[in-house]
Amino acid sequence: MYKHFFKRLIDFIIAFCVLAVIWPVLLGIALWLHFANKGAGAFFFQERPGKGGKIFKVIKFKTMTDERDSKGELLPNKDRLTPIGKIVRSLSIDELPQFINVLKGDMSLIGPRPLLTWFLPLYDEEQKKRHNVRPGITGWAQVNGRNTLSYSRKFEYDVWYVDNLTFMLDLKIVYMTILNVLSKKDVANGLQHEVDDLGWCEKRKWAEQEYINKYK
Repeated sequence: MYKHFFKRLIDFIIAFCVLAVIWPVLLGIALWLHFANKGAGAFFFQERPGKGGKIFKVIKFKTMTDERDSKGELLPNKDRLTPIGKIVRSLSIDELPQFINVLKGDMSLIGPRPLLTWFLPLYDEEQKKRHNVRPGITGWAQVNGRNTLSYSRKFEYDVWYVDNLTFMLDLKIVYMTILNVLSKKDVANGLQHEVDDLGWCEKRKWAEQEYINKYK
């Protein structure tokens, strides 16, 4: 009953209440980022697969400028990440606009993190189970390693969550998320590179460039 009804109801109520309270803060951060990003905007919208593999656009705060070199190519991430962007990332504030996705029903508060769409044809049957539930702002993999995990390990955590989803497990993840955010545990400012263990090395360079060109 919780998985199929109450989880979505709780998501909606909490997302609505949170947005009603923090919208002035979100507005202030958005204005600050707009100027810090040198006109590149405060948000970016990125296509991600949701429940059942349905594509939606996730909303995040943008933490980098769109500065380019003399050849017209984007500068490296470390050169485009702004000082406020570093703070926003370290405190996971860049994830806050996703409460809008939760309100819309694209996402849940708790669930497997939605990855880039280029992963879709690469999942095996077991890994595809991560799309049996709505993706989350935080999840079991996030509180057990986040960006330090290899993708294969991350998918193991995601599938385990789908198979063992309960109200008490979600409460535990919320508690662990708060502790991790306060301690800034497992936060990374760059792209994750642990793809070799799945034999996706040939996809790596292309995926990173697509990510940079389209979403940063």
